[in-house]
Amino acid sequence: MAREIVLDTETTGFDPKTGDRLIEVGCIELLDLLPTGRTFHRFVNPERLIPPDAIRVHGITDEKVKDAPKFHEIVDDLIEFIGDAPMIAHNAAFDRNFIDFEYARCGRPITGEARWIDTLKLAQARFPGMPNSLDALCKRFKVSLVERTLHGALIDARLLAEVYLELRGGKERVLDLSSTPAASRGATDAVQAAAYGPRPRPLAPRSTPEEQADHLAFLAETLKDRSLWAAYGVGADEEAAA
Repeated sequence: MAREIVLDTETTGFDPKTGDRLIEVGCIELLDLLPTGRTFHRFVNPERLIPPDAIRVHGITDEKVKDAPKFHEIVDDLIEFIGDAPMIAHNAAFDRNFIDFEYARCGRPITGEARWIDTLKLAQARFPGMPNSLDALCKRFKVSLVERTLHGALIDARLLAEVYLELRGGKERVLDLSSTPAASRGATDAVQAAAYGPRPRPLAPRSTPEEQADHLAFLAETLKDRSLWAAYGVGADEEAAA
């Protein structure tokens, strides 16, 4: 089964190269596009103050993360959880920049662009010219935003997992039976190839003889071109005359 990791981060700002740091990371494990229930979630002490503008977005204050572990204390757990799976993020370059920056600071190999799937790019290809923020996609796909009063890494990862499923074809794709095991495919093909024949026991008429006679009389009196009915074996002229 295909294993993927939906990932979201919250940070002190927009660019780690100018001193911004990661303060929260949330991950959801998917198997064949569906959440398994396994998650990874940590708050991180950024070792710097969090700007008021950032707090207004995610609500994470200095007080909330002052006793949280530093990134180097959680990096191995994060790497173990992700494993070698592809990582899915909305506007993936943003999350990748912070993850790779923190990995490099800890002396760990960076993830690199090739491992990331950007749901923003998927959405832009599917809905060109339309709003494609996570909020907009949730509304478009009718994904509930009740829990999302502020941005949060794990909440946003949960929402993104649902959006990603829809972007990949929705629940109908998950129910696709095209991957029927080879052992049972022959039997399935045989059933599909079977032709419909006459019923071994014909159904009894639902109409009475009187109703049938009235109907044929109506056809003979009303229709000018009776060829359609003749194709079905209904001789309106003869039956009505009889």
